[in-house]
Amino acid sequence: MTKQRNKLYFFLSIACIFGYIWILSNKQNLNTPINLPSCLFKKITTIPCPSCGSTRAVIELTNGNFLNSILLNPLGIVISFLMITIPIWILKDLITQSNSFFKVYHKIEFHFKKPVNYISFIILILMNWFWNMNKFIQ
Repeated sequence: MTKQRNKLYFFLSIACIFGYIWILSNKQNLNTPINLPSCLFKKITTIPCPSCGSTRAVIELTNGNFLNSILLNPLGIVISFLMITIPIWILKDLITQSNSFFKVYHKIEFHFKKPVNYISFIILILMNWFWNMNKFIQ
């Protein structure tokens, strides 16, 4: 169990670090660390993906513009919350040598295996996608 926990903590820590680098590089209007288009899906299809605008939404949130953040992409709020909470929680677990985040992660994973939960989640993501496409069309 400790090996699985360490792999999860490592993966999420690296994901957050790359997320911070991505946000900072976009906030400072520098070239992104990896020379990719901001949204490969939109570049190929010309249709915004469900997460299009989330980087700008996180940046707006860091600037204190809560309403602009929500209008750009509500997922930005969720991403911001996770990027703040996960590293702190993992660090707390490592310091106290506990598994609280790992246990909660597994509970959430278990609940997402139930059709009503993952279907609800998919519907929310699709609603967000339609929101993004509607902004794009207008």
